Amino acid sequence: MDLPKRDTILHVIDTLASNYLKGKIRAVRMAMVALLSGGHLLLEDIPGLGKTTLALALAQALGLSFGRVQCTSDLLPSDITGLSIYNREENRFSFLRGPIFNNVVLVDEINRTMPKTQSALLEAMEERRVTVEGTTYPLPEPFLVIATQNPVEQVGTYPLPESQLDRFMVRSGIGYPPEAIEKAIIKGGSIRDEIKTLNPLVAVGDILTAQQAIKEKIYLSEKLVDYIYAIVAATRQHKAIASGISTRGAISMAETAKAHAYLEGRSYVIPEDVKAIAASVGGHRLILSLESESYDKGELLNAILHTIPVPLV
Repeated sequence: MDLPKRDTILHVIDTLASNYLKGKIRAVRMAMVALLSGGHLLLEDIPGLGKTTLALALAQALGLSFGRVQCTSDLLPSDITGLSIYNREENRFSFLRGPIFNNVVLVDEINRTMPKTQSALLEAMEERRVTVEGTTYPLPEPFLVIATQNPVEQVGTYPLPESQLDRFMVRSGIGYPPEAIEKAIIKGGSIRDEIKTLNPLVAVGDILTAQQAIKEKIYLSEKLVDYIYAIVAATRQHKAIASGISTRGAISMAETAKAHAYLEGRSYVIPEDVKAIAASVGGHRLILSLESESYDKGELLNAILHTIPVPLV
């Protein structure tokens, strides 16, 4: 089956991973999976590994409008959504749109701002709209929030509440690049200026076409639905987990598995697609029991995967 715009999307991934984000192919790929699935991405890692650079490069390569929110402890919800300003000349209030009204919105160090401000993103991420002073404004399509988060044990951070975490379809780290690549990065210095000169590699219509193709042309069989359900059900019964993956999380696993199959060139989902995305999509949705809080959620979910029989397709 023909998969519209797949080669174009793969070209974006390859270009970014080869020239601008070397050694970060998985993070680039998961960012694209989030975009194609209509979800949002949470990048969690220590500072200085390229989280912000990934967001900038992705927006530039896709030719999408870009907005940035630098989170601080005194950031207000209106700094994200916008606010009404009185225009004396026209004798009326005019709405000044905030950075949320862009295709790609980078929310940098999201856990450095208060939960009240974090919650300003909930409606935008879930409903693709913003309500300010009783008026609802639609957001552009495609729409992708990329939030970066520092480890919660660092000074001045506020852990994201579960309701906010659940809005992120994918969570991914960046990780250190291989030794040879990191040495080349050290020698070459920052690539921010190079990214600014990167010409768009796709049109907005190409992204929307790819998203539609994934919804309509990638087949998810009943066996794979049963497999996904078995995974989420196992998380709800595990002794180390206080609260397992929700139905929304299961839907996210199905949608991202379809996007992964699309990138792999298949018109149907196989168990390997589910395995490839499971930890990134389901790990951050787990709420661990008190005695198990030190466990790595992604590793725990991968361990659960090994206990689930893999269906034959």
